[in-house]
Amino acid sequence: MNAGRTARERARAELTQEIKDEARRQLAVSGAGGLSLRAVSRELGMVSSALYRYFPSRDELLTALIIDAYNSLGESAEQAEAKVPSTKLRDRWLATCHAIRSWARTRPHEYALIYGSPVPGYQAPMDTVAAASRVPLLMIGILRDANTVGALDMPKDDRPLTPILAAQADALAESVAPDLPPPVLISALTALTQIFGMLSFELFGQLVGSVDPSDEFYAASAERMADLVGLP
Repeated sequence: MNAGRTARERARAELTQEIKDEARRQLAVSGAGGLSLRAVSRELGMVSSALYRYFPSRDELLTALIIDAYNSLGESAEQAEAKVPSTKLRDRWLATCHAIRSWARTRPHEYALIYGSPVPGYQAPMDTVAAASRVPLLMIGILRDANTVGALDMPKDDRPLTPILAAQADALAESVAPDLPPPVLISALTALTQIFGMLSFELFGQLVGSVDPSDEFYAASAERMADLVGLP
């Protein structure tokens, strides 16, 4: 009896993976807005009512794809960072930055799903938050390690945070890194948005005619972002 349940579970997991793989192929052709459960079921030779037993709606399938993409990106970044000695703080940061770019260039349609234009009519549920947080928390972890050993250069900008931004920074610090000064977290957030902004420009063709190919531009910018967050 247990073996039967295990076989059924295995078969369900395999078919779930096939559904998601076909949905990813559709992303490459039609984008997230064009994803259709009926089209997925047709390509897999399933009746649509059978597919609905796995994903009752397009939004649930989108959510599964988004979580998978965030986790895949997070795993790639974490593996790259883990290969660098823990004491080489700046190298850990740079390894993470380059792993993010490598993943995005290899899987541009999944990158567009999580960092591109919002899908009309879709709102990501809280289920996506943990997976989406893996890369930011990894990078904040590097800064926390630097701060712990006294190797973090605090931002040298003398301009104080505005009251609203200071409150936001305090709330962010309390939730993710209470041991880091709020200005450091603002610098980290600035760096993170710059990194993903550069990738969006690259993948969506905005750097053609300027710094294309953009390998050297990205590498130099990753170094500048390491300076910005205070990594020696």
